Amino acid sequence: MKTKIQKGTFREWLTAEELHEESKKWSSELKFAKDEQKFLNSMVKDYTLDIIDSDMFNTVQPVVEAMNKSEKELVDLFKKVQLHENQLQIMVDDVNQNRMENAYLDTHADLEKEMERYFIKYREAKNKIFDIVSQVIKRKKQKRLLN
Repeated sequence: MKTKIQKGTFREWLTAEELHEESKKWSSELKFAKDEQKFLNSMVKDYTLDIIDSDMFNTVQPVVEAMNKSEKELVDLFKKVQLHENQLQIMVDDVNQNRMENAYLDTHADLEKEMERYFIKYREAKNKIFDIVSQVIKRKKQKRLLN
């Protein structure tokens, strides 16, 4: 007869208020990132000709593609966070539903990891765009000074 070994996992039990606050924070961060992406897109559009003139187009192309992918991921992630926040009722309905409550907490932990991964990739792409545009602006200023 084989003995079944159960792995115990430690999970911090957050209150419904803490879960709600964290979900609200995620929504706020995603809304800010969406606005920031609009700004970055307009900045790239404003300097497109200068980017092409400076032969940096091949450098910019993968970064712009990463930002476009990031925008699509943001929409999906925002929907997940909203759905997750709407399901918070499971935690506060005064009905003991251990399975559903554990599933909600698992989803919360998964969303937390997904948010971290998303913002790591997003910040990397954002920094690259700022670096590229600042280089283009510097080159443009140098050309003006030389002429």
